[in-house]
Amino acid sequence: MSDQTKTLRITGVPEHFNYPLRLLERSQPFINSGIQLEWKEESRGSGQLLQDLRTGDTDLALLLTESFLKDCSTGGQNKMLGYHVLSPLIWGIHESPNSTQIATKTSKKNFFVSRMGSGSHLMAQVLASREGWSVDSLNFQIIDNLDGALAAYAQGEEGYFLWEKYTTSPVVEQGMLIRTGELPSPWPCFVWVASPQAIQTWGNQLFEVRDKVYAISDMLVKKPDLVEQLAQEYHLSPILVSEWLTQTTWCTEGILPLESFAEVSEKVRRLGIIDQAIRTEEVVLQKN
Repeated sequence: MSDQTKTLRITGVPEHFNYPLRLLERSQPFINSGIQLEWKEESRGSGQLLQDLRTGDTDLALLLTESFLKDCSTGGQNKMLGYHVLSPLIWGIHESPNSTQIATKTSKKNFFVSRMGSGSHLMAQVLASREGWSVDSLNFQIIDNLDGALAAYAQGEEGYFLWEKYTTSPVVEQGMLIRTGELPSPWPCFVWVASPQAIQTWGNQLFEVRDKVYAISDMLVKKPDLVEQLAQEYHLSPILVSEWLTQTTWCTEGILPLESFAEVSEKVRRLGIIDQAIRTEEVVLQKN
């Protein structure tokens, strides 16, 4: 790497959705143009990813759509470059195997969340809407990640834990927690998001990186051995990976209809995650 090479940092959760980013870092397609790509995995979810964007610890992040919109509604200045995953995320609704929370139908609902503003936090409001619970009845306890939830359960604490169902499947199979239901996100689940500093520094090069990932994703879905690759890479059973792939659509085109994203914003508003509609043209970055 020459002295003139600059590093562009991308961060996302360590889940199978982001396999194209691992391949991107391994291939380093822009190294001859002086751009070193660094892919970082963050297990504490979109709330922590937003914090990393704010503090300058990353340039690009693969965020949950609801977390991005929530941040925009509270003054966040990050911009969306496009979708990463077009299909919903299937959240598992989990509890301790010894839980009494559902059986007793307690009025106060305790949720384990990775960070405030993460999907595990915001999707609790979607679950409350579905179940007819008052938002005021929800209580949140920050536990960082899946390991934090397992530690809390092991200590006898009780709470609902919303997490991507295939990621938790190995520990569900081991009986370390139970899945009592599922909750699909009512919108495309992941978006590309850039910080203001990254936009100023990198400009249209951000779109070149995004489009390279789109090309990798398009290549992956045509590979006959993709199930085996993902199963090995993420320590999941091939059966689960095959099921997940039937429910998952990576974005492979750099086209973002503003009208459709406005509809997503309105859904998020109706579910109480944001207070008012967001002008999508103000939060979506366009190429110069």
